[in-house]
Amino acid sequence: MLRKIRSGIDRILLADKSYSFLFERDDSGEVVSLDCETTGFNTVADDVISIAAIKIRGSRILTSQAFQAVIRPTTPMEANAIKVHHLREQDLARAQPMRKVLPEFLHFIGSRPLVGYWIAFDVRMLNKYLFNFLNIHLPNRRIDVSALYYDRKYRNAPPGSAIDLRYLSILKDLGLPPLPQHDALNDALGAAQMYVILKDMCDRGMRIPRQHDPPRTYEAR
Repeated sequence: MLRKIRSGIDRILLADKSYSFLFERDDSGEVVSLDCETTGFNTVADDVISIAAIKIRGSRILTSQAFQAVIRPTTPMEANAIKVHHLREQDLARAQPMRKVLPEFLHFIGSRPLVGYWIAFDVRMLNKYLFNFLNIHLPNRRIDVSALYYDRKYRNAPPGSAIDLRYLSILKDLGLPPLPQHDALNDALGAAQMYVILKDMCDRGMRIPRQHDPPRTYEAR
């Protein structure tokens, strides 16, 4: 409800009406897997330095049509962040600023739902740019694969059950091969693969067995 209220207000405050498509009903039947790499982990002070988005149509992950861009930051790179994504300031010296990347990105995602692992962080990082650019927040519906996984495995688990929502743990549990992490395109692809399997499991009413559950097998369609 809160998202709908904010979306209604943002639609009125939209600074450039040529971007009204962001608020239109999406009839594509697609979702977009999204991931960002950043200079740090502060959603207010840090910058996005890499972004990737991949469309998903049904059970098809459209990697050949992926959006990918590196972005020149306006804030210094934190050493801890460099250790994570291995992008240095000199690697981004000739990259475009976000104001150049954002229009193409917005046209790519349209009003499709956004999929990701802890997608709220990525959206918060992007919202500060979008607010400066269009005076709005991203209105797209969000689907967090960690929440889908929790629902398939841990919903109705007994109190005190150990819960593991780590990215690599979810990949392993779903039988997916790990890709080099903290690369925006790889992480977007990993989240897309998780989504396709978990959505299929949800549609078929299947659950992921916990450690003490009777053994069951699952094969993706």
